[in-house]
Amino acid sequence: MTTTYTPTPTTVTSPTTPATAATPATVTVRHLIGGEWTGEPTVERRNPARPEEVVAVAPSATTADAHAAVTAAQQAQADWAATPAPARGAILLDAAELLRARHEDVARDLVREEGKTLPEARGEVRRAIDVLRFFGALGWRATGEVLPSGLPDTQVLTRREPLGTAALITPWNFPIAIPAWKAAPALVTGNTVVLKPAELTPLSAHHLASVLVEAGLPGGVLNVVHGRGAVVGDALARDRRVAALSFTGSTTVGQGLHRVLSARRARVQLEMGGKNAYLVLDDADPAAAARVVAAGAFGATGQVCTATSRVYVTPGIREAFTAALVEEAEAHVPGDGLLPGTTLGPVVSEAQLAVDTAAIERAREQGAHVATGGPATQGLLLRPTVLTEVHHSSDAAREEIFGPVVAVLAVDDYEQGLARVNDSAYGLAAGICTTSLARAHDFAARVQAGVVKVNRPTTGLDLNVPFGGVKDSSTNTFREQGTASVDFYTWTKTVYLGHQ
Repeated sequence: MTTTYTPTPTTVTSPTTPATAATPATVTVRHLIGGEWTGEPTVERRNPARPEEVVAVAPSATTADAHAAVTAAQQAQADWAATPAPARGAILLDAAELLRARHEDVARDLVREEGKTLPEARGEVRRAIDVLRFFGALGWRATGEVLPSGLPDTQVLTRREPLGTAALITPWNFPIAIPAWKAAPALVTGNTVVLKPAELTPLSAHHLASVLVEAGLPGGVLNVVHGRGAVVGDALARDRRVAALSFTGSTTVGQGLHRVLSARRARVQLEMGGKNAYLVLDDADPAAAARVVAAGAFGATGQVCTATSRVYVTPGIREAFTAALVEEAEAHVPGDGLLPGTTLGPVVSEAQLAVDTAAIERAREQGAHVATGGPATQGLLLRPTVLTEVHHSSDAAREEIFGPVVAVLAVDDYEQGLARVNDSAYGLAAGICTTSLARAHDFAARVQAGVVKVNRPTTGLDLNVPFGGVKDSSTNTFREQGTASVDFYTWTKTVYLGHQ
């Protein structure tokens, strides 16, 4: 059924309202190559909430710049690998303290360049600080093992060796946390790094690189090259001196990188798209379930790879749950993330807003009802959107949208709901709302997803646990975050010590 809808009146904070403090000056960002800040800034990044405000200007690298960064990393790698691991970790710990001292300023810059709310930005900077601390402390942890041997007078031990130079390609939605959680394990294990941040968020990556340099990271150990993925990312992927590449971004780009890296037998780690599902059962409290789903669907403007995008609801709770979810959506206040009272920041760019609004319109054309939400009347604001009467085969149920849009679908019972959750090309995150411990354990065992949440939002993960997906969401080989991330950046050597 195709229906029209009338937008529910929503309080929208004007995106052009000036902040209480003076507008900060535009920051000039440069490449970091071999310990030198270089490159002529030519690309502007504007505040998505205030398009007239230029947040940063950054250079756009050539293939030669990317190769120069790899050369610098190669030249620095032997000395860095020979540096004792505790000394490498100490630099990360010092960088964490520098970032902590700048927490508020960096968070405000993150809001200005990416668009999320100030509380969300503060939380992200806090995550980057904690990541640096976690891996800094890991420098004191033994990474090998001493094992018994079947041979007489022989001892066996293992060593973890760095791969060499690692390339990191990071997205705009977590512009300081993701570079931190990729770079920190690479650095503490003795690798050198070439980081290619997202074009839309050069300033947050600049802040991370700056504290690492100020903490004493030797020149060439971390290199940052700004620019287009089609130029810089492709150059890094094809450079045979790059031993490993870790990528977070779209499935299409990730699969292309995988083909290039696999062809030359380099190590590759991909975290790609998701169409994350939630299953809400009749025994759940509808209001509590709606709060959980709304947090996962609308937090960070829905621009999260683990955001809840589709919800399957059994008959006994469907009407009450949907009404509660609509109420949660309409309680949000879209606006400038630096202004008090804003609970939902703007979409990151005009291009992303066009993708989101086209997806909503396509869902409506395919028979969905827009229960609430849709584009606001100002700038890049998009109100939290709830789609109902959605068919499981429609685009709204199968294609990633990457915005504050969630589809509610009907299922007859738990088994059908589980089957529908698993019927997807993606397998990043999934959740279930239920009071049944048996159902919770069964769902965790049978759902096809790398992250499983029970009565908790699909978004959010502790930094000390493995993160990754299955199917088209990941290479499903090496996991990110926690001590599991060390596996990607090291190779294991087995050593036999004979006593004569």
